Order: sequence, then structure tokens, then C-alpha cells
Amino acid sequence: MACRTRGGKTGKNSKKSSKKEIGGAIVAIVTPFKDGKVDEDGLKALIEWQIKSGTHCIVPCGTTGESATMSHEEHMRVVELTVETVNGRVPVIAGTGSNSTSETIMLTHHAKKAGADAALVITPYYNKPSQEGLYEHFMAVAKECKFPMILYNVPGRTGVNMLPQTVARCAKNRYVVGIKEATGNLKQVTDVVRMCPRNFILLSGDDFTAFPTMAVGGRGVISVASNVMPKEMANMMNAFNKGDIDKARRLHIKLFPLFEAMFFETNPVPAKTALAEMGRIDSPEVRLPLAAMSDSNRERLLDVLKGLKLV
Repeated sequence: MACRTRGGKTGKNSKKSSKKEIGGAIVAIVTPFKDGKVDEDGLKALIEWQIKSGTHCIVPCGTTGESATMSHEEHMRVVELTVETVNGRVPVIAGTGSNSTSETIMLTHHAKKAGADAALVITPYYNKPSQEGLYEHFMAVAKECKFPMILYNVPGRTGVNMLPQTVARCAKNRYVVGIKEATGNLKQVTDVVRMCPRNFILLSGDDFTAFPTMAVGGRGVISVASNVMPKEMANMMNAFNKGDIDKARRLHIKLFPLFEAMFFETNPVPAKTALAEMGRIDSPEVRLPLAAMSDSNRERLLDVLKGLKLV
């Protein structure tokens, strides 16, 4: 079903959304570029491949989508194009976070208007707010936008860790429906499960913690690896949810080299390089200050892709 708020109301796009709840293998989809511009045809092709491969949900304009170096106009267009292309077949969670509360509100309003099912809202980066500042930031977005929101905690990128107590405080708001937890700390993940309501959606923010996060009560993963092996990531989540833990574990072990390879250099450089090698996008182009993958790391990545029979 569409993402539901505490009061049981669905998001704007609920009538045409997938009947599946938000969870499973959720791709943080790359934004293909060509000659400095968004490759819209390339993005549409990637979305179609993801859906055909069984991906349960799509996140445009996340960190992997290079939202930090897109203009507002590009960001909005990518969200709109994703919603249009998906056409209700799976939920769309639009990345709308910023280190500015007013900018976050503006982008979240747009995602709601565009027909996304929810927003993924990162903790403000660089300015390092206190726990109270984090709480007030998310409450301001909830109050102004009245739209289902997945919090995004990734201290390795932002310089601030949102503590489980703060997450639980935010979770009392009907519009705060879940969190992407990317600390890699299973104690913190477990504390979030303990402290938050039972219907709160916990998503792993790292592929390598997806399987163990499911074991402590997670609903899925917002995945980088799903860009490259969407079918296998979806199969792992499906197996776990069906109670076939042995199959899910085998897939976790099989995919682990890819999980590591996706971070041989800064995300999404390896993902885009892999997709270009696989012929899924025309170019591995990223925007400065990101740079093309070094020759040595590209060779390491190719070894992993060959081992998985992807090239």
C-alpha cells in the first residue's frame, strides 16, 4: 500500500501506488549524466530495468543520485520524471533533504505536489545541529508539508548522529513514518526498534547491514548495490520476508563483494562505473567535486563484476 501516516491517511499518490508497503529492496537510483546534463532517457531506462527486476521502491535525488550537485530545477525534474515513469507501479520516495530547513520544506512541498509517496529527509549536514535542532528541523518540515517522511541518519556524510531517543521523539509525529539508518551500528539500530512504535519503518542505509537489520526488525534497505544487481537484492529481501533465512543469508554472502566494491571510491562513482561497464548507462559521468574512478580501483571493481558474471 502507499505509505501511511499515523492517522491512517495515505499520501497524495496512494490510489495509483503499489499495494505493497514501503520496504524490501529500495534502490537509491543514480542520476545518469551526459555532457553535463541529466540524461532523461537513460534515467527512464534504468527505472524500467529496476521495476522489471523486482525492485520494491525507488528513491530519486538521494546521495547516490548526486542531489548535492543538481540545481533545484534539475532536482525537481528528476523527481517528476521518476514519478511519471514509475506511474504507480512501485512507491517513490523523493530525496528532499538539505542543510537548510526552508530549502527542505520547499523541496518536500514539490515532491508532494509531484505525486511522490514519501520524502527522504537527511539530517542537516555541515552546520551540525544539536539533538534539539534536529527535532525542531523535522517537526518544521512535518508541520509545513504534512507529507509522509522517512528520516535519514548518515553521520559519516553529515557530521551529526541523530540518537535513538531523538528518533523516537520524532516518531511520535504522524508524518514521521520511518528512518533510513546508516550508522552501521546494530546497537543503535536495535535501540531505534526498541524505542519507536511497532509500525515505524526501519530501513538499513547500508547494503552490508541489510540482512542483520532485517533480523532485528527492519523492513528493508535503501540500497546502492540495487543499482547494479537489483534482482538479487530484491530476491534477498523477498526470501527473508518469506521466512527463508538460509536463502537470504546465501544471497547476502554472495553479494558482499559488491557491497564492498560500491565503496572502493566515493558513492556513486563505483556504481556509475559498473553500470557503464554493464551497458546500462551511456557514461559513468559524475559531477565535480566527484571525479572519475582511478584506473587501479576500476580494475578492482571489474574483478568483482567479472566474479559476479556482470561483465
